[in-house]
Amino acid sequence: MDVARGHALLFVLLMVCRLSFMCLCTETLEVPSHLLRSLLCALSPRQVTDSKTRKGGRKGSTSSSSSSSSSTAADPLSSMLDGTDPLSMFAAASELGRRRREKEEEVGPDFEPWSAKRGEILGRFTTTEKLSINLFMGSDKGKASSPGSTVSEKVRNRLEELDDMEEGSQREMLNLSQQDYVNRIEELNQSLKEAWSSDQKVKALKIVIQCSKLLSDTSVIQFYPSKFVLITDILDTFGRLVYERILSMCSDASTPPDTFSPDCVNDTAKETCLNWFFKIASIRELVPRLYVEAAILNCNCFLSKSGVQETLPRLTAMIRGIGDPLVAVYARAYLCRLGTAVGIVRMALSHSALLLNSVMWAFRAEFVAARATDFIAMIKDCDEAGFPKHLLFGSLGRSLACADPPENERLSILNEAWKVITKVRSPQDYISCAEIWVEFTCRHFTKREVNTVLSDIIKHMTPDRAFEDTYPQLQSVINKILPHFHDFSVLFSMERFLPFLDMFQKDSVRVEVCRSIMEVFIKHQQEPTRDPVILNALLHVCKTMHDSVNALTLDDEKRSISQLINGFIRMVSFGRDFEQQLSFCVEARATFCNLEPVLIQLVHACAAYSFITIPSLTSIFSRLNLYLLSGQVALANQCLSQADAFFKAAVSLLPEVPRVIGVEGKLRSSEPFLLDFINNFLSTLLVVPDHPEQAVLYLVRGLLNMVQDYTWEEGSDAKVRVYISALPLLAAMSQETYLYSIPKVDSNETLYGSDPKFVAEINKLCETLIGQVLDHLKSLGREEAAGVRKQSSLAFSLFGCLLAHGNLQNNKLNQLAINLWNLSHKHGYCETRTSVRTLEHIKQLGQQPGMAHISDMALRLSLQSRA
Repeated sequence: MDVARGHALLFVLLMVCRLSFMCLCTETLEVPSHLLRSLLCALSPRQVTDSKTRKGGRKGSTSSSSSSSSSTAADPLSSMLDGTDPLSMFAAASELGRRRREKEEEVGPDFEPWSAKRGEILGRFTTTEKLSINLFMGSDKGKASSPGSTVSEKVRNRLEELDDMEEGSQREMLNLSQQDYVNRIEELNQSLKEAWSSDQKVKALKIVIQCSKLLSDTSVIQFYPSKFVLITDILDTFGRLVYERILSMCSDASTPPDTFSPDCVNDTAKETCLNWFFKIASIRELVPRLYVEAAILNCNCFLSKSGVQETLPRLTAMIRGIGDPLVAVYARAYLCRLGTAVGIVRMALSHSALLLNSVMWAFRAEFVAARATDFIAMIKDCDEAGFPKHLLFGSLGRSLACADPPENERLSILNEAWKVITKVRSPQDYISCAEIWVEFTCRHFTKREVNTVLSDIIKHMTPDRAFEDTYPQLQSVINKILPHFHDFSVLFSMERFLPFLDMFQKDSVRVEVCRSIMEVFIKHQQEPTRDPVILNALLHVCKTMHDSVNALTLDDEKRSISQLINGFIRMVSFGRDFEQQLSFCVEARATFCNLEPVLIQLVHACAAYSFITIPSLTSIFSRLNLYLLSGQVALANQCLSQADAFFKAAVSLLPEVPRVIGVEGKLRSSEPFLLDFINNFLSTLLVVPDHPEQAVLYLVRGLLNMVQDYTWEEGSDAKVRVYISALPLLAAMSQETYLYSIPKVDSNETLYGSDPKFVAEINKLCETLIGQVLDHLKSLGREEAAGVRKQSSLAFSLFGCLLAHGNLQNNKLNQLAINLWNLSHKHGYCETRTSVRTLEHIKQLGQQPGMAHISDMALRLSLQSRA
């Protein structure tokens, strides 16, 4: 059988199991040997003889009896005896309402009606293949009989029509689309109604029989469910027409159907009913005979009170003769639906464990959960031969895991189930059932009950190391517990949880379980924790994952494990207890030393510790240097946001630097220390990438702005020296490749890629700094000898900066360099030895290829002295 057939069979089997609970009888009935025998027993010999004498004039007798009854005077008191008085009718209505309520209670409000399922099937099972219809409708030679025909002639004509019905001409329609097929079936349904209304009952039966035969064709299997719905609609129509005809012939047709009994049926109606069953019994093929008789199943109530209950087992046994399993299972589905429709809604499951298990699998979880106590009672009564009770409790547990039973029954349900489960000797059978009920226990009970269940599982699975063969089930237990215990302090406080984890001895499974635990912790832990129970347990879990990493571990696996461990580290916080926080980081550093992303996360944690601790120090230069050092460490570990925060803090702290500080008990100027710190800071800023939400070179600009606003000592040239020190940094930033970089950190050379706009920003900033230095040099020239000496020193420093980092091919810059050289030597304060060595170096540069502009500049430089 192909896949499509298997899917269809599975669907119908589920529907049959669902409906079978609602339709089979409560008693074991003996199947009659033949249909005619069971039906003839419904009438006494006298009744059969009488009916034969009236057969020829059935219609006349009916009309005459009605006319004679109408001519008889009505007795007012007789109405009290036949139940037509108001009080009797009110009582009958009350009884009708009670029966309807009982029926609803038996079926249940959550039972899905056929009308809802019908539309779903038609919309779901469609096809694009071509369909065909084969009909054997016979001829019309015996359609009508003469008015003066005898009874034997009418019977002969009817039998000839039935024979002709199966041996007549064939009408075959091929290559029909799905819509054409549906339209043709609808036409047949309409033809059935028209034939019936025109008193062509045999033709109507022909149509029903031929339509039933179509259900034997499973060539287009994906369309078969929809075909089943369409054909059974015709069968339902036929069954309704037959039932209404016989009901109309009853002596008291006004009796409500729910209170109807065979006592209300006259001989004429019973004879007509038997006649229909005789006609159907003469159908040769099994499938149409079964379907047509099932369609008029409800008519058995005209013969006896237990007619339907007696017929259902016989029809069920007849289905065994259908060879095609798909056709057979749909026939069972139709029989079940009809049984539900006529009100047979109970079944005896006390000795059918297999059937009870099928019911619990097929029915919706809400239906089973609402009746869990009843199902447990039925399970207790089942015979374990061939189908153990623990499997039944497993099926019940699956339903209870999806739907909630009544609250007052939950504890008794768990106790009854576990009494059976804990007695299972086979470890494999035990854990297969126990892991199902773990879900129910976690949903409705506390850690006490869950701990008890875990203890029982450990007790059963530890002997002979049985747990080694049941890792999937044990892992399922963990996966069912974790979603219900988001508070890990409660989870790890269960005495048997960690011993349960110890049963996972296989490394790969153990790591998977640890991953599951960490994923739930990271997902549901909202607040940082310092609970020692949680920390110790999760450190053990994370260490298990970390130790599984080796040289063969894939990078994706390493990354995944690192993310889980980092998530745990981020959720650990000791508040203001920095010593404990640092101690935890040290322990984590020793535990997770093989995973670089984890080490980076620990640097994050240590950086956070440093950022909080540094402001508490009293020495301002200690704070500045620690901010810079922490920023450099964070940058080296790709912690860009932390490094950015440290550098900003250092820049913000500069205005607080005093002019004088105590060094070894003596007061000294802070300028040398501040200049040394700023130069170190400037060298670090080369590799610091710009923040994407800030302006270009925002840290460099911020530092220079702080230097400009800082209150320097009077007559100090420290600010100008900072400006001169910043020029080499800016020159290095304009290069395509930086002099140095930090691995795995993209500096501005990567972010901007020597973009012209970026270089223009650098040039603009350089012009501003050089302008500030030149203005200061002019002001020094107006001072006395001390100012002239400073002017000479600063001019020579700026000249050296331009010579080393400037583009001297630019005429303006070249001329500026010459002017600075001359200014530094103007008053003879420049050191002669330094000047001579510098000039020799310039001449050597001029001799290199492409350095003619340097050679020309060297010719224009002269040495001067104070003499």
